Amino acid sequence: MKKQTAVLMCLVLATSTVLSACGSKGSQGASVDDTITMAISQVGDIPSAGNPIQTQIEKYTGKKLDVQWIPNSAYDDKINVMIASGDMPDILKVNYTPAVTNAMRNDVFWEIGPYLKDYPNLAAQADVFYDNVKVDGKIYGVPRFSDIARATLLYRSDWFKKLKLDVPKSTEDWYNDVKALTLNDPDGNGKKDTYGMMLFKKYNEGEYSFTTRLAVSLGAPNKWKVEDDGSFTPEFMTTEYKGVMDLLKRLYDEQLINQDFAVFDSTEADKKFDSGLTGMKIAVAQTAKSQLERLQENVPDAEVDLAKLEGPDGYRVPAQSGNAGILVFPKVSVPTEEDLKALLSFLDKLMDPEMSTLLLRGVDGKHYKKLEDGRVEMTDFAAFQREVKPYRDNLPLVEGYNVPAQKDTKIGEKGVAMAKEITQYAIPNPALTLYSPTYEERGGDLDQMINDAQTKYIMGKIDENGWQQQVELWKTSGGDKVMQEYASSYKEQQQQKQSK
Repeated sequence: MKKQTAVLMCLVLATSTVLSACGSKGSQGASVDDTITMAISQVGDIPSAGNPIQTQIEKYTGKKLDVQWIPNSAYDDKINVMIASGDMPDILKVNYTPAVTNAMRNDVFWEIGPYLKDYPNLAAQADVFYDNVKVDGKIYGVPRFSDIARATLLYRSDWFKKLKLDVPKSTEDWYNDVKALTLNDPDGNGKKDTYGMMLFKKYNEGEYSFTTRLAVSLGAPNKWKVEDDGSFTPEFMTTEYKGVMDLLKRLYDEQLINQDFAVFDSTEADKKFDSGLTGMKIAVAQTAKSQLERLQENVPDAEVDLAKLEGPDGYRVPAQSGNAGILVFPKVSVPTEEDLKALLSFLDKLMDPEMSTLLLRGVDGKHYKKLEDGRVEMTDFAAFQREVKPYRDNLPLVEGYNVPAQKDTKIGEKGVAMAKEITQYAIPNPALTLYSPTYEERGGDLDQMINDAQTKYIMGKIDENGWQQQVELWKTSGGDKVMQEYASSYKEQQQQKQSK
């Protein structure tokens, strides 16, 4: 948190320096007439120079690319340093963090909202993608589009059939299913070596929080609740979310979930599922195919299926931000409106059919083949992951837009279809684009405080009174101010919408 505060202070101090440099091209920013410089996240190995994917992009768009690949492990820290120093490329992929939104408020990046209508592919995407990256009602970048809702229940359907279990729809259902899958020997080996589900140390953190996903399905808000009077309540102060905490405590007390979850990494939990030791998990719908493939390497006759998250109020899934990063245009390296338009045109061209097919399917004859019905079929998925995925995961693309449909396995096609279907059941986070100075300054500490308290409660290190004391401590440490500031920002946002 001290590091983040220091970076924010540097941003404020550096803003005048950054803006004063806008009259000339930054050190990395060659003219967009010939070369576009980019800083994006490294996915797998860095693509070799002159690779066919980048070569085809350059040929189609008429722009040379100078790409700086930044490892994910230190991505946000590196981006913060680049912003603070003013040493930025033409296109910079950022995440929606306090340091980034602070830079947006300080006019470090171009506002692009007024220009989007002139770029048909960018303009064709749903408003929600852009609404979810707004800062003070303005759009400062192009989202790396991703599904608004992706969380589903992935489960061992063969085990469910054997034990005559139904997909859970209440906390009691979850308890009964987990208990049966843990104690009733679903793999039939006579050993007590299975878990209904496994918990991991970051189970309650961030946009992909397990507890948020489960609690929303059972009626809780997505991170924050707007009360009838316009006040804001955090999820962990709601009855539904507390019910999930009580469920996990009960499972932990009865040793029905792994006792080491507080130090257990999510990748290790995935490996347990791959090894055939876990009965269900909440997972991204599109991962079902790869999950089944990995599982069947160890348990050839294993079966998995997907189900929509459901509770007493029907299907409910927490809406995500709808982006995997935002492509922004620093004024220090993009000094003129003409330069900005050239970059927007470049990104728009990447969503043309030719480029969408390249980036979502690969090269015809190498990564996929065309079928008679107009669909395509992957022929070398490993090569696609190695050669195409680094670009696909960083550029603005939308599955199903300007790209041929893909023939896949039954579970693969079901996952893709379900991700689209559950969008209608998505519950938005009402605080996603609201402004709280206190949260920007101390949000990391406040989140950690309450996350740690939840873990202590589940493990029995604090009781009900201890939990309530931790909630009060959160409130007096700044949580109350966050609640008030979100309410004020929400009111202002609503007034702006009504005045338009």
